[in-house]
Amino acid sequence: MASRDWEKNLVRRPTYEVGRGVRGRQLPTMTLMSNDLVPGVDTYVEVGWIYEMPKPNPHLFEHRHPQGCREIVLHIGTDPDNPEDLGGEIEFVVDGQPLVFDTTSGLYVPEGVKHGPLTWKKVTRPHLQMAIILGAGTIEEANPGGHLDKKK
Repeated sequence: MASRDWEKNLVRRPTYEVGRGVRGRQLPTMTLMSNDLVPGVDTYVEVGWIYEMPKPNPHLFEHRHPQGCREIVLHIGTDPDNPEDLGGEIEFVVDGQPLVFDTTSGLYVPEGVKHGPLTWKKVTRPHLQMAIILGAGTIEEANPGGHLDKKK
């Protein structure tokens, strides 16, 4: 079997393409995987730091992703002594149901399901938010956080 050059699949420098105008969090977020970065990828991955209470809050409103896209949303705490502690409290509405959590978590949102708004109730330490949109290779296909809806 021939050796493959895996370097072309490694993203060493993210792109910065989603979001502006919110204080208390990293915007634009870092896009770490997309078809633009690694041709042939049908998954869009973006991540951003939340380091204090975002303003405005909420800034991620109700939206849904285009047909064929499913989303995994991760909220990751940064306390090495207690990695399950998120360092904040969030209310995330999915299909009209409010989910409130203060732990490191992962949420799967099936195709076509409305989700948002996402509201921070408190921030006690920096933490990470990561969106993984399966079936979307570009920002236009992914529409992370309803980003494209806001531009209309």
